Amino acid sequence: MLSRISNNPALSSKIAEMRLRLSPLVRITTGTVHPAFPPTVLHYWLLVESDLDDLAHFYHQRTPSVWTNQYPQIMGWRGHLTLEEKRRKWGKFIGLRGCVTPQDPKTADEMWEEARRDRLAAEDEMMKSKRHWYH
Repeated sequence: MLSRISNNPALSSKIAEMRLRLSPLVRITTGTVHPAFPPTVLHYWLLVESDLDDLAHFYHQRTPSVWTNQYPQIMGWRGHLTLEEKRRKWGKFIGLRGCVTPQDPKTADEMWEEARRDRLAAEDEMMKSKRHWYH
């Protein structure tokens, strides 16, 4: 097993990444750390949905209160999040890189409207250059 790891730089790098220690975040009101706070990146990836919900609640993010905005990052926790969304929000909350929530894809109507605006701008530019040519 050890020889496979040493012969595979990508695997070795991934294992090293999973071993990275995470600095615990304390609760503003008590100064305590949640028992399920992940000590390593590997533990972060092993959090289940109920853990993420408990963590969000513990750090005043699931139910907004006067303490919600006092943390360095805000989760924006709302109902009906997928496990992936919860994990990404939690990762961003504790400062992990690469946990940015992707933008919602544009609807077909929004894409058509953007194309229409681009076409009108191009036509307007063309008309300006023609007016300049004839004057």
